[in-house]
Parts: sequence; C-alpha cells; structure tokens
Amino acid sequence: MSSTAQVITVDDPTAPVGAGSTGAELDAAVIAADHSRVFHSWSAQAHLPAFSVAGGQGATLWNHAGDRWVDFSSQLINVNIGYQHPKVVAAIKEQADILTTIAPSTANLTRAEAAGKILSHAPAPFEKVFFTNAGADANENAMRLARLYTGRDKIISRYRSYHGNTGAAVVATGDWRRIPNEFARGHVHVFGPYLYRSEFWATTPEEECARALHHLERVIQAEGSETIAGILLETVPGTAGIMVPPPGYLAGVREIADRYGIVMICDEVMAGFGRTGSWFAFEQHDVVPDLITFAKGVNSGYVPAGGVLISSPIAHAFDERVFPGGLTYSGHPLAMAAIIATITAMEDEHIVENAADVGATVIGPALTALADTNPIVGDVRGTGVFWAAELVADQATKEPLPASRMAAIKSACLAGGLIPTIADNRVHVVPPCVITPEEATHGMQILADVLNEEAGR
Repeated sequence: MSSTAQVITVDDPTAPVGAGSTGAELDAAVIAADHSRVFHSWSAQAHLPAFSVAGGQGATLWNHAGDRWVDFSSQLINVNIGYQHPKVVAAIKEQADILTTIAPSTANLTRAEAAGKILSHAPAPFEKVFFTNAGADANENAMRLARLYTGRDKIISRYRSYHGNTGAAVVATGDWRRIPNEFARGHVHVFGPYLYRSEFWATTPEEECARALHHLERVIQAEGSETIAGILLETVPGTAGIMVPPPGYLAGVREIADRYGIVMICDEVMAGFGRTGSWFAFEQHDVVPDLITFAKGVNSGYVPAGGVLISSPIAHAFDERVFPGGLTYSGHPLAMAAIIATITAMEDEHIVENAADVGATVIGPALTALADTNPIVGDVRGTGVFWAAELVADQATKEPLPASRMAAIKSACLAGGLIPTIADNRVHVVPPCVITPEEATHGMQILADVLNEEAGR
C-alpha cells in the first residue's frame, strides 16, 4: 500500500476537485474538499478520517492512486450484494428510463413487485410492506404501528442496541448516542443477554438466557404491562457487538410478549437479507415477530430504501382507519427496482448460502483459532458474515483494549490491504455476502497478522 497522501487545502468551495492531478494527488484533493465542505455524521469535524474511495467491485475497493482493499466492513454493514453488482446496476438504469419517481399514493408495478419479493421470504403471517427511506424511519414507523395497534404508549428496547438517528429511533437506541438526543417520550430500556460481560452473574448460556428473560418480564410488570405497546430488539445486535442471542431467548421474548399483549418488533435492518446466513436472522431462532423492520441489505444501499413488514392482524387494523404516517419517497421506483434485482440475484446466485458457508468454513474457524492463540482476543462470536472479535488487554480481567491500540490495529489493517470495522474494543468482521472463500481467507490472514503483531507489542 502507498502512504497516505498529504491533505491539501481547498480555499474555494466552488472549485473543481483535483483536475489534472495524479491519482495520489486526486485522493488528497478529494479528502481536502470533503473535509472543507461536508459535515460528517458522528464526528468531531476537526478530526475526520483521511480515506478516499474511487471505486469498487464485489468485495474489493480502491482509491484513485490504485491502492486496493478487501472490504471487511460492507461500509455500514449494508453492501450485502457487494459493489457494482451488474444486475442491480442494470435494473436501476432500466427503471430510470421508464419512470424515475412517483408519489407513494399512486399504484406502481415496480413497488408492488418489490413488496412481493420481500414478502416471499417472510413467514406466512406477514401480508404487507410499508416502505421507508432507511432503517431509522422503518423503526419509527414500526413503533408507531405498535402504539396505534395496541393503544398503549411505551416501547421497551435494550441497552447495547442501535435503532437509528431519528427522533424515537435514537431514543430507543441503547448506546451513548441516545443521551444527547433524548427528546422522545415513552421509552424504557432493559439489558439483553451478553454472556461475555454478563449483567446477571451468569456462567452458562442457559443461565444468561433465563435471567435476561426474567429481567425483561420484571421490567414489564414494574412499568405496568398495560402501558407497553412494543418490544423492539435487534434480532442480533450489530453495532453493539454482534451478540447472537443464546438458544431460547427470542422464543422467550415471544412468549412474554404474547402473555401481556405486546407487539414484538424484530429490527432486521442490519441482520436481514443474508447477513447472518439466512434471509432473516429470526429464522435461526424458531420465532416469528409481529413486525419486521429492514433496510441496508435489501438492496445494499444502491438506492436508499427501508421498510416495515406488517403481519396480517396489524395490517388489517388499518383497513378502515387511516394510518397517520407517510414519506414522499416511500417506495421510490429506483429503490424498488434495486430491491427486485438484489433479491433475484441473491436467489439465483445463492448468495445467502454463500454467506452461511463462508462464515462456517472460513471466518468462524479463523476467529476461533485467534481466540485460542492470541492473548488480546477475549471473545469471538457471530454467524454468517456477521462476526466480532472482542479485544482485551487482559483475558482474565476482560479489560478492554484501549482506544490507542484499537486505532493502531485499524491503521495496520488499512496499510495491509484490509478495511476493518472498529467499534469500541472490537473488530467486526462483516464483509459483503458475496465474498469468496479465497477473499475471506486472504482478509482473515491480514487481520490475524495485524492482531498477532499487536499482541507482541
């Protein structure tokens, strides 16, 4: 890999970027223009990353200078079908020639077909799809549906979760981002299962499951079960650490929800459409929720789209009652065409099965080997192409590896040709679902080399 080009200053905000430059100069100019003109999310604006991407294909990205990386991030864990899949690109172009946009109040063939494609992979109780622009507003509208359907107010969600950056979704979120944005009402948080750092003094998955369910039910009782509209949970918490629930946990949540007449909402925004090695993550846990939210992998973000899968009882509750919600771009034709092409390609090319296989034969075993031999790897967990390695300074105390060392790991991965996802003291291994076993093996070797070198410091 070449060294990072020096960032240059762009004084004129209207100036063209990098005209006539070499590749490295163009990367530097792009970074400088971006930093001077773009306000970045979740960032202190004086401390932005110096990383430019010019193009990509499959599970590989490159910059203008020609440096190439295996992508173990899928950007924001959304590019499930990989970069520039030709069938999805062609579908967007074809739809653009037919109709670029239409209001959601209008019946549209592409929208109806996209809904049908999504529903074809959902269990029988699901009948309709409400389309949104992304995952955050999908969760907003799922919570709205639960409240209107039950006539109740409160939503229970978990600490160690992320549900989006809109008003209620960010308050349902269980990490630090909730705290400066806590303006929505009616939200209650509980701890979910996380055996490696158990809140319940558990030593086995069975104990962690039983005690987490007991905690959930006691909170419902203490809050007043008649006030709880919905339980919103990421089927597999993603940003919080890719914590696959222990056997029986989701089924237990389903039983509790039924006992108290509460709507169960599975947030599959990150976990859905192949990420866990199945179309939906809840399929692996013998449970069917009442509402399913989705986005990201449904069309890999080629055109922004999300939505809510609505089960029959909730859908028909609005047959004669107006649902008070909507978005200008709900079911946007370009996004719908991308959904149809993405799901069709995933079916035809067995991409979901590939994600399951690569996780089981390459990523999982490689991470397990690291956990067995590397003293800074405290825990590994995951499924499909949805894995995390939790890094510690001391395996006995589980003290998290400090931020300075995590930053060094990220830099070393990039220098070695791998784009990692770093979250707190974890490396998330979340490549596109199309990654080949050979690419995954190469990426895991880079990661292993970096972690082994860091362990020897």
